[in-house]
Amino acid sequence: MLLLLSADASGGIRDEHITLAAVIEMIHTATLVHDDVLDDADLRRHVATVNARWNNSTSVLFGDYLFTHAFHLAASVGTTDACRMIGRATNIVCEGELTQVRQGGNLDLTEGEYLKIIEAKTGELCAVACRLGARYADSSDSVQTAMDLYGRKLGIAFQIADDVLDLAGTERDTGKTLGSDLAQRKMTLPLIRLLSSLSNGSVNRLRELITSGDPNAESELRSLLMSGGALASARRTALEFASEARDGLRLLPPSDGRRLLEEVAEFAVRREF
Repeated sequence: MLLLLSADASGGIRDEHITLAAVIEMIHTATLVHDDVLDDADLRRHVATVNARWNNSTSVLFGDYLFTHAFHLAASVGTTDACRMIGRATNIVCEGELTQVRQGGNLDLTEGEYLKIIEAKTGELCAVACRLGARYADSSDSVQTAMDLYGRKLGIAFQIADDVLDLAGTERDTGKTLGSDLAQRKMTLPLIRLLSSLSNGSVNRLRELITSGDPNAESELRSLLMSGGALASARRTALEFASEARDGLRLLPPSDGRRLLEEVAEFAVRREF
């Protein structure tokens, strides 16, 4: 959707865009299939995950199949630019995920480090989708750069909102397994903000709640997040990134594509707020 809307907003949709939109969708789906294995998730988009319905082996192989077929399809486009750009972006996505896994349990993760991780694991794929839309519409370098920045800011906003929902949402509303970040002791923005705002004694208690692995600790943790204002603070930051994404579209002339991209940025951070 991002690729096609970016193309429409920056010059018009061509045959190459249809192919590349399918490529990006397969890459994205592959990352979700593998993510569900890493998170031991049972639910995605209101249905059973591949690993829940079949097994982890099937999930890994199916994700690999999607990756390889996506690059095979990308090679059918007239130039090698798409393969090169998507390959680079996919590497960065994997690096972001690897960094997040390595930082699991690091309760001293800084806000800057967190933002760098989510820019890589989420922002990069959104950015390359938008850049490809502009690139294959033969738009100017400045428009391609603007679309890249829009996608990057959008991805960061989306991921912050997603991390808030993982702590405060419901599986009925989101349609996917929640609580995996806390189970794997991943430090997301609400937790980082909460830790930085508490007194020493409360910080020690929060660290105990995060590391205990006790399911009963979740309700107390949610209360701290709500009363401490950390959830609201993280939501405001998501809205700020979404606003910056929309501001980057001012370079484009008014069009249905631009209007829809603006609406996507709004929807991405207000899904369950």
